[in-house]
Amino acid sequence: MSARRVPQQHIKIAEHLRGRILSGEMPAGSLLPSEAELCEEFDTSRGPVRQALASLRTEGFISSGRGRRSVVLGHEKTETFETFISTHDWIESNGWEASSKTLWMARCPAPAHVAEMLAIKEEDPVVFVHRVRFANGRPITVERSYFRLPVGKHVLYMDPDEGSLHAKLRDVGLGLDHGRREMYGAIASEEDAKLLEIATGSPTVFSKISLSDHSGTPVEYTEMQQLFEGLTLSYNCIAGTPSPLNISMRNSEIFAK
Repeated sequence: MSARRVPQQHIKIAEHLRGRILSGEMPAGSLLPSEAELCEEFDTSRGPVRQALASLRTEGFISSGRGRRSVVLGHEKTETFETFISTHDWIESNGWEASSKTLWMARCPAPAHVAEMLAIKEEDPVVFVHRVRFANGRPITVERSYFRLPVGKHVLYMDPDEGSLHAKLRDVGLGLDHGRREMYGAIASEEDAKLLEIATGSPTVFSKISLSDHSGTPVEYTEMQQLFEGLTLSYNCIAGTPSPLNISMRNSEIFAK
C-alpha cells in the first residue's frame, strides 16, 4: 500500500488563493498580488506560483494578466476535483444532505464496454457498485460504478452508504489524479425511472465518468442517470485559455441522416 501523496506546492498555493477569493477577502475587481509578492509570501520560486495562477485562470477566477497583474473576476461557482469525482461531496457542496442506498455490490466479470474504459480484458474481474444517491432525501442520481480489482478489493470492505467512498479510498493511499466526464441528454428507462421516482421516458442527463490514478491507469468507470429537472450547467472561459468544457451534437440522430 502506498503512502498518501503530499499535494505539490503549486496546488497548495492555488487552494490558498482560491479560498481567499471565495471567502470575499479578494473580491471581484481587486488586483492579485504580483508574482514576486506571491513568491515571498509562499517562500517559493516563480515556477509553482505561475502554475498556481495558470490553474486559477483556467478555472475562471482571475484574468489572463498579459504582462500585468491579474484581476480577480466575478465568476460562477466551479467544481473542485473532489466534487468532480464524488457525488457525495458534490451534493454536500450545494448545501444539501447527502445519502445513498446500495442496491448491489459484488465482484463480477467486466462487460465489453467497461473493459474498454478500464483498459482491461473483457470478463476480467471488476467490483461493481450500484447505488441510488439522494439529496435531502430525494433520489437524484442512479450510479453504476465499476472498479479495477486492485482498487475494488478495498471497496468490498467499505460501507458505500456511509460518507464518501473516494475519501475512504484516499485514506488507504489510493489517490485519484485525473477524471473525464461526458454528458448526454437521455430518457429514463423503466428501471431507473422507478428508482428516481419519475415517469418512464422522462428527460434525464446520462454521464460517463472515467477516473485514473497518479500513473494514468484507469481505476474506475461510472455511468450516472441524473434528474434533468433543476440541473444547471455553467462554466467560465477566459481569453487566451481553453475552456474545460466541449459542447457538441455529434451523437445526435438529427445529423446521422
